[in-house]
Amino acid sequence: MKKLLAVFAVAVVSCAFVFAGGSSESADSSVLRVGASPEPHGTLLNLVVDNLAEEGITLEIVEFTDYIMPNEALESGEIDANYFQHLPYLESFNVEHGYNLVSAGGIHIEPMALYSTKHASIEDIPDGATIAIPNDPTNEGRALLLLESAGLITLSEDAGIEAVPSDVVDNPHNFRFSEIEAASLPRVLDDADAAVINGNYAIPAGLIATRDGLYVEGGDSPYVNVIAVKAGNENNEAVQALVEALKSDEVADFVAQNYPNGEVILVD
Repeated sequence: MKKLLAVFAVAVVSCAFVFAGGSSESADSSVLRVGASPEPHGTLLNLVVDNLAEEGITLEIVEFTDYIMPNEALESGEIDANYFQHLPYLESFNVEHGYNLVSAGGIHIEPMALYSTKHASIEDIPDGATIAIPNDPTNEGRALLLLESAGLITLSEDAGIEAVPSDVVDNPHNFRFSEIEAASLPRVLDDADAAVINGNYAIPAGLIATRDGLYVEGGDSPYVNVIAVKAGNENNEAVQALVEALKSDEVADFVAQNYPNGEVILVD
């Protein structure tokens, strides 16, 4: 089993109120444990640690590098919220695992893109090429919808956001699809003709969608990354304080300076 890798910020507060999925005891401070992907989620969370401390909230950030453990940890109560996933993935995960996790607020979009180290444009991708795509249900569908938007394939009308390669009804270039764990896609990019990579894995690999992508998802994407909690905790004061902090001018300025090419797009 993959382990929790790191805690970015930990503070020990006497007589602390631990949120722990909604349970509480009377005290002056709350501890909010939030699971996150390192980039950009963990980076953005680190920006608001001091601001939340001023409100009496101790933010503990627990880093995960996969898409399964953060929701399992949230469901079990090991963490109080997580920030790594977009809403369609959250909804799909609930159905698959019987969980009842909900969004406490949408924060940003990370445009997905098609990348290649072998070909300079989508027109250069040869017939019979291998395109690597994520293997989890919603991101696989998202990748196939991106390829359809680029005019490379056609999906069946009822494929929806959880499309799989068998839903491809027209593949004029006879592309082959290699289904890979999302986190591993940057590492296999050199081995495939092209790969569709999520922003949170592309960014640490030094890939910028608008600079390096052969085709980039539009800004109207429905795949908004959210703060997720167990149902009933979405209006918790500490959670809503976190959501508001992530929507602050400080965070907006940081995003503008550090992701100037649209790698991260904040939502209202």
